[in-house]
Amino acid sequence: MKRILIFFAAALMLSSCGYNTIVEKDESVARAWSGVETQYQRRSDLIPNLVNVVKGYADFEQETLTAVVEARSKATSVQINADELTPEAIAKYQQAQQQLSGALSRLLVSVERYPDLKASQQFSQLQAQLEGTENRIAVARDKFNSAVGDYNTYTRTFPRNLIAGMFDFEQKGYFESETGTEKAPQVEF
Repeated sequence: MKRILIFFAAALMLSSCGYNTIVEKDESVARAWSGVETQYQRRSDLIPNLVNVVKGYADFEQETLTAVVEARSKATSVQINADELTPEAIAKYQQAQQQLSGALSRLLVSVERYPDLKASQQFSQLQAQLEGTENRIAVARDKFNSAVGDYNTYTRTFPRNLIAGMFDFEQKGYFESETGTEKAPQVEF
């Protein structure tokens, strides 16, 4: 009987000290991370179709296509479990995704030299889907960063930091802005 009473007292104390809320916020971060992964996967799934449409143009730069395929392969090989969202893991994931974004940008720039490809309805539809997906990625990343901020703030304030420390709830990493985006580009006329 005494053990049961101690158990209920401990459960009540833990729930009132924020343990349950920490768990809820941790789950919110995991849910937001899943949203980020879903949008990056959507982009990754569009790339083979885009590459196949572009391949139909025989004189298209093969090295550009190869770079996109290789960057996609690298980006999809970097996987992070929701329990491992450390700043270092997020940075590694983000770097792989940035390499893919760069390769896609180079592909889309080189398409400008191929008016027939650019005018292709199939290419236009894929490009529009890709642009929409990039917007969805930005929204998912923002939701993730908000959830991480809420979680980190909650788990680092007293007395919840004691509970978080006891149960190994560690600080989560954010998506950071890309290098160089902190400076506005100079436009000259």
